[in-house]
Amino acid sequence: MYKIRENADREKCILLIPAMLDAHFPLLKYAFYSKNYHPVILKNEKDITDIGLKYVNNDMCYPIILNAGQMIAALQSGKYDLNRTKLLMPTAGDACRGSNYLHVLKAAVRKAGFPQAQVLSLNIQGLEKGEQMKLEPDMVWRALFGLFYGDILMLLLNQVRPNEVHKGEAQKKWKKWIRILAYDLREGKHLTISRMKQNFIRIASDFSKIELVKPRKQRIGIVGEIYIKYCHLGNWDMIRFLEKNNCESHTNGLSWYAMYYIDSHLSDVNKIEQAAYRIGLKLFGSLQRSMIAAMRQYGFYSMEEFQVMKKEADGYVNWTYRTGDGWLIGAEMVGHILHDCKKVLAVQPFGCMPNHICGRGLYPSIQQKLPEGRIVSADVDSGSSKLNVYNRARMLVDMHI
Repeated sequence: MYKIRENADREKCILLIPAMLDAHFPLLKYAFYSKNYHPVILKNEKDITDIGLKYVNNDMCYPIILNAGQMIAALQSGKYDLNRTKLLMPTAGDACRGSNYLHVLKAAVRKAGFPQAQVLSLNIQGLEKGEQMKLEPDMVWRALFGLFYGDILMLLLNQVRPNEVHKGEAQKKWKKWIRILAYDLREGKHLTISRMKQNFIRIASDFSKIELVKPRKQRIGIVGEIYIKYCHLGNWDMIRFLEKNNCESHTNGLSWYAMYYIDSHLSDVNKIEQAAYRIGLKLFGSLQRSMIAAMRQYGFYSMEEFQVMKKEADGYVNWTYRTGDGWLIGAEMVGHILHDCKKVLAVQPFGCMPNHICGRGLYPSIQQKLPEGRIVSADVDSGSSKLNVYNRARMLVDMHI
């Protein structure tokens, strides 16, 4: 397997990737390394909304405004050799504004004065084939490990950090495991399925040693559009806001989204691809069950595995809602309310068609069918008020059940 040297970038193309997955990119970034690419996960945040609005129409989806603003700001910084810098735009490519991200970003970059910066696409719908990032087997295998390790570390950190007796202990534990797992990903060592399952147990056991307050703080589930759900830029640091208001939050793992996407799009591909997707679902299901079992063995909370979650959501959601995050929003909401997480905050970009139709259209129905739960939704946008979003979250926190 190709060994990664993080500082050896002189002979490669620099690949700028916008911040999207806070909990996963510290490990998932190693999936983007190859003999041709040196990835950089962008961390710049200053003025990115204003820069994005300067080059992207404000009626576009809020995530692309942030993505474009962050990448253009990076190009303007002078840190990168523009002649060997490329931009990566990951997108599901569904029938929503997200499928236009590549065109919008290319136009924005040209308008900003950087026509030489090539924009690459990463999607599984076959969009813009001539500009697709080429994936190698090593990259895909590392992505599998980065995804699941990112999941378990996120799930544990989010429920331990707010409840720890000694502040900072959970974050130190998280950093420890990031170092250990990052070494394996760089060196291509211990990247076997059996080792991953062993590490699930080791990680959960290690986090269980952290002393927690009693009683535990109330738990708030977070559902919604993928970028807004997983990136602090998109949700305005909602996880930290909830922690400051004496709550722990639960954002479901990225593997559930991946399985949803495979499961909901099986009918749209040929028989050979369907067979490959079924194998992928089985592998993901096996890893997910092992991860959940390891967490529950040490007393931690987790959503039910994907297939169980889907079965439990039957009758609450419509399986034809497959665009974007589609029926997954409602299914995760139902999964939370049925299992020890009675309060759910739904976050989405203002005007996001999949979220407003597949998501907000379902909330009153789910609330009626599951009166023991409480659901509050909040829209984020470049023109929205953070205070209003925080007030809606606080309203959920203060609700009595």
